[in-house]
Amino acid sequence: MTATADATSARIRALLARHPVVDGHNDLLWEAREQVGYDFDRLDLEAGGTPTHTDLPRLREGGVGGQFWSVFVPASLSGDDAVSATLEQVDAGHQMVARYADRLAFARTADDIVAAWESGRIASLLGAEGGHSINNSLATLRMLHVLGVRYLTLTHNSNVDWADSATDEPVHGGLSAFGVEVVREMNRIGMLVDLSHVSADTMRDALRVAEVPAIFSHSSARAVCDSPRNAPDDVLESLRANRGVCMVTFVPTFVSPQAAAWRQELNEVATGQGIRPADAAYTGFYDDYAAAHPTPRATLADVVRHVEHVREVAGVDHVGLGGDYDGVATLPEGLEDVTGYPRLLAALADRGWSDDDLGKLTSGNILRVLRDAEAGARALQEQRGPSLATIAELDS
Repeated sequence: MTATADATSARIRALLARHPVVDGHNDLLWEAREQVGYDFDRLDLEAGGTPTHTDLPRLREGGVGGQFWSVFVPASLSGDDAVSATLEQVDAGHQMVARYADRLAFARTADDIVAAWESGRIASLLGAEGGHSINNSLATLRMLHVLGVRYLTLTHNSNVDWADSATDEPVHGGLSAFGVEVVREMNRIGMLVDLSHVSADTMRDALRVAEVPAIFSHSSARAVCDSPRNAPDDVLESLRANRGVCMVTFVPTFVSPQAAAWRQELNEVATGQGIRPADAAYTGFYDDYAAAHPTPRATLADVVRHVEHVREVAGVDHVGLGGDYDGVATLPEGLEDVTGYPRLLAALADRGWSDDDLGKLTSGNILRVLRDAEAGARALQEQRGPSLATIAELDS
């Protein structure tokens, strides 16, 4: 390592001590369900070297001080089955934090995150990935919030009854009337509206309706990589006006144009066989296709391009990081697991990013969004009271 690289490495270590990464999306809990049935004796996160992208030693090495753990359930589950599976995921998150209470601290607010840092622990927040998790029930939405869920991704890979997904055929043209009420109620209770996975029209509708900042928990820039999972420039501009944050993801098919083209070809073949991305059969089809047709590799430089594009269009106050570790099989070269954040920050530092701007990227922006959402919820509750909008209001 050269003297310049040594100096950059020392600078990034010092930066992360002051401004740890708060990552927007990690699917470790679903991996724990799939691999070991939530048995953390068999998946010991403290031991290190787990068959996952994430464990406690590597989180520390990566400078992670806060993580939104996804309480994802697949869109192939619906109705009460989706709600039950989501509650099992929420329970697993609480159980994981309790088991490793000397390393992890459950967090509901920005102040909780800072308190976790001060106690030497990693702040753990929950985010629900897909509106199917609430089964068209605002009461279920509110109870997820009571249990500590701090964002809801409005859709996953398929439409819900009130919002269009990025990877399904549009039905609503964005949000339905009930979808608007979901966003309004999320704003009122202080749950972040997450626009990853939704169609561009759903993004636009939600940002028009939103009264507090919204987020993309794990999306990148469509102008850099033409994937429907990414945010178009006009949406990034609206996000700036909304004071929200786009947490750039590392998923190869969302950051590399070559990998995105590969994914498009895969989906066309799948569609020809009657398989949609939301179908249970899609995962097996994906794995078989990838074995026969390897995915083009993405690189850390691809992610840098997305981070810098979001900064250019939305502004440095509106960019963050949402790696999607343990949600995909492969990650870009240089970002293979949760130890990769310092390498990304070093690459940005070498491109002229100041410590102040890097601190906004790692955690400053999402902390500000959380505080704005908390303050906005208090103001909305003073205006509207603690009760839900009435059926008459919904019908009007």
